[in-house]
Formats: sequence, C-alpha cells, structure tokens
Amino acid sequence: MLGLIRHELREIRLIGRGNSVNKCGSSTKEQVLRRMKLPKRYMIVLLTFISTFICYVERVGFSIAYTVEADAAGVNQSIKGSILSTFYYGYACSQVAGGWAAQRVGGRCVLLVSFMLWSLTCGFVPTDPNHVIVLVIARFLVGMAQGFIFPSIHTVLAQWVQPHERSRCVSLATSGMYLGAAAGMLVLPSLVKLRGPRSVFLAEAALGAVWSILWLNYASDPPLPEHPKSNAAGFGQLFSSIKESQKIKVENGGGSIRSAKIPWKSILVSLPVWAIVVNNFTFHYALYVLMNWLPTYFEKGLQLSLQEMGFYKMIPFLNMFIFSNVGGVIADHLITNRILSLTATRKFLNTIGFVVASVALVALPYFHTSCGAVFCSSMALGFLALGRAGFAVNHMDIAPRYAGIVMGVSNTAGTLAGIIGVDFTGRLLEAGRTDSSDLLSPESWKSVFMIPGVLCIISSLGFLLLSTGERIFD
Repeated sequence: MLGLIRHELREIRLIGRGNSVNKCGSSTKEQVLRRMKLPKRYMIVLLTFISTFICYVERVGFSIAYTVEADAAGVNQSIKGSILSTFYYGYACSQVAGGWAAQRVGGRCVLLVSFMLWSLTCGFVPTDPNHVIVLVIARFLVGMAQGFIFPSIHTVLAQWVQPHERSRCVSLATSGMYLGAAAGMLVLPSLVKLRGPRSVFLAEAALGAVWSILWLNYASDPPLPEHPKSNAAGFGQLFSSIKESQKIKVENGGGSIRSAKIPWKSILVSLPVWAIVVNNFTFHYALYVLMNWLPTYFEKGLQLSLQEMGFYKMIPFLNMFIFSNVGGVIADHLITNRILSLTATRKFLNTIGFVVASVALVALPYFHTSCGAVFCSSMALGFLALGRAGFAVNHMDIAPRYAGIVMGVSNTAGTLAGIIGVDFTGRLLEAGRTDSSDLLSPESWKSVFMIPGVLCIISSLGFLLLSTGERIFD
C-alpha cells in the first residue's frame, strides 16, 4: 500500500513538472522519500512538527538564559515579567497578518521566511539584562517573526492533510511545542551552566538555520486539484474548495494562487469562531504562565534547583507531547468509526481536557514537594494538550478555506493571553513578597494558578454551548 501511494505521488509530481531540470530535482527528492518510506504529506507534517519543536526550544531557552542573568543582576520580578512578555507583543502584531500572508502568498513560503528571520534575530540577542531597550527590541522582533509561523502551518496542513487524518496530524505538528519545551527544560540549564547564557541563543539560531534548509529542500505545494489522482488521494482540498472563486495561475508546473475576498465580518461575528478564540486565550494563558514562571516556582517557591531536578523538570511538557497526540488519535478514532459526530468529538475532548486541567491548576500551589508540584503541573498541561483535539483543530472544521486566517485571529487572542498572563503574574508575585524574606508568599502562588483554573471552566462551557464541527465558511 505504501509503495502504491509513493508511486501515485511520484506520478502526480512528475506530471506537474514543466522542464527537465525540475524533473531531475523532483526525482532526487522522491528517491530520498522512497528510501525513508514516507508519503510526502507525512514529510510535511514531520517538518512542521520539527518547526514547532524548535520554536518552543527558543522560547523556553530565552526564559532560562534571561532568568539566570537577571537573577545575578538583582532584577526584580516585575521587570522580569515585562521583559518576558515583550515577545508576545510582537507575536500579537503578526498573527492576523500571518494568516493573510499565508492565504495570499502561500503558507510554504511564508513559513520559510519567518523562520529565517527569527533565527537571524535570535543570533544577535544580547544577554546582559542591563541592556533593556535592546532586549525589548530584539524580543519584539523575534515575536513578530514567529507570529507568522502557526497561521502558515495551519494553511499548509489544510492543503495537505486529508479529513480523516486531520486531528492526529495537526496534533502531531503542534505537539512539537511541548516536546521542544520539555527538551529545553532538560538540556538548556546545563548548557547555560557549561557555556553561559549566550550559547543558548547561538544554538537556537543554528537549529533555525538547519530547519530552513530542510524545509527549502523537501517542502512543496500539494498536487494541483485539476489532476484526477490528486482529488482521489484527497490532496489539495484547500485549493479545490476555492477553485471556482479564485484564479489559479500555473507557471512551469507550479501553482500560485490569488486569494478571493476574505469574509472578515462573517469571521469576526461568528459564535463558533469566538468559541475557538476564547479557548485559545485560556489555553495560552495557562501555558505561557507555566512555561515562563514554573522555573521560578520550582526555584523560589519550592527552593529547588533546576539542575538538580534533572529529568523531572521536563515531565510536565513531555506529558503535553504525549497527551496531545493521544487526543488526536482518539478524535480521529471517534470520528472515523462514527462513535461520535465531529461536533460531539470536539466538544467532548475539549471539555474533558479543560475541566481536569482546571482542577490540577487549582491544586498545584497546595503541594509543597517536588513530586506533588510536578504531578499537578503535568496533569494540568497534559489535559490542556488533550483539549487541543477539540478547539485547536476546529479551525479546519469550520473554515478549511480560511484556516490560516481563523488561526491568526484566535492565536492573536492566545498571544494577548501571553502578554497579560506573563506580565500580570510578575506583578502578583512582586506584590506578594514579604518584607523580611526573599521567598514569594504561598498566597501569591495560589492566585497565580487559580486564575487560569477558573478561566478553563468558563471557556470550556463556552465551547460546549457555541462550537460546531460543521463547515460554516465555504
């Protein structure tokens, strides 16, 4: 069966080539894919997974490296929160623009350019916490460049992934975030100790450059919908859905697409879209607060050393990686075997994920041991990731044609959650300091984790009432 699929893909791509040079290049890449026994759409999913992995290595890496330098320089928690949140201001500015650019230019090209830009900027980020203005500008630019990535990924996956594989492919692609965060928590503290904070930024820039080369060589647009074998294989669905209202221009066997008018008003007033937006906000509020402040909670609140914690400090994010993919497999199983409808599947997984995460978040500050804290944070992040099989895939259900646009809108809300949550948490912790001690008060940590816990309940109820799995934008 795999051999037949590879043969079909090879024939589709060879038909689309208009000259011998392109045929030779395609043939070489096909030989590589044949040796790897990997259909092209799975190569695309794998590369998007690696891209999200690297992005979150970068985010965790900056938090770790900057925290080390800031603590050594005596920077207070409020200023740390402001610096850590600067990334999200840039990230928020480019979310909708990223969806628009991916729709107009193509997700493949936009993803490549954005990756190259943030990698280049990351390589020049200073580590001295006294250079506040330079740090703010650098983090803003990195955030702006990375803001194009997730809308572009959703546009690419909407083109390549078949409906019955959608949940697990999207879950796998986005689960790179959590594995990247876990790997960063495990490896980067030791790298900082051995080589200094600057080495973290250089390593991240190198990873970005390597991925850009891989994407440039192995990524491509899906087969054109005019080809019968493309339609039979289920490829190019985004192209097929907009074929009648778009002008498709083909040059030298490649396709460039001029997008039709985007229904901005309909998107912005749609209740199912707002259900996704609210849940995206809550998910990222909890994620960014834990990702940026969990190291501080371990070190200041529980007086634990990240280096001495070893493998345990990465368990919460590793749990997210596992639960995210489990959620995708469960969702596709429920849908494919008609156990639940598409709408019921999205609501079921979203509700289970967010309710359990809420309980774990509220319980977290009541555990004063490393095992208890790791267990609660793992449950919270794991079930939040499970919930992504609900709201996070729903973009493609309701608007496959505008998946990147809707993702950009909802991810803007998620980014605002990062700005609000990370900065507000720093202010809460600074306000909770006691005059006679350097430790942060337990009452402040209770407030920190109670807020996302309550938000999880509210947003899950909203999704339960307002969401749908039916296509509402044609």
